[in-house]
Amino acid sequence: MSLPPQEPEHIAISKSKGIKIDWKDRHHSEYGLAYLRDECPCATCTGAHGTAPQKSSYGANGGGSGGKELFPMYKATLKMLSVEAVGGYAIRIDWSDGHNTGIYSFDHLRRICPCAECGAQREP
Repeated sequence: MSLPPQEPEHIAISKSKGIKIDWKDRHHSEYGLAYLRDECPCATCTGAHGTAPQKSSYGANGGGSGGKELFPMYKATLKMLSVEAVGGYAIRIDWSDGHNTGIYSFDHLRRICPCAECGAQREP
């Protein structure tokens, strides 16, 4: 079953906190920085090239690239350096960790909404 396309009514961006979206169907979503970074839909992060998915070292999933960190106790603060519209269907985020290839479509953002209601609908 395919869901109809989702359209935001209003998007509020805080480069140091995250993104809040009010959807046209009156749903409200709030995405923290680490969650957004871990849910990057790019080919590298999702493993679409046949490689293991790469998660950032900021989110709950941790992981990073698997390499040894020079200063493992130090973790730079994650920030959005910039956010830009992509067509009328998505946003692209330039992250402070140097990553910027993910295009977050509005459908993807709605699909990954972290609220309890959406989480319950995703459960098998």
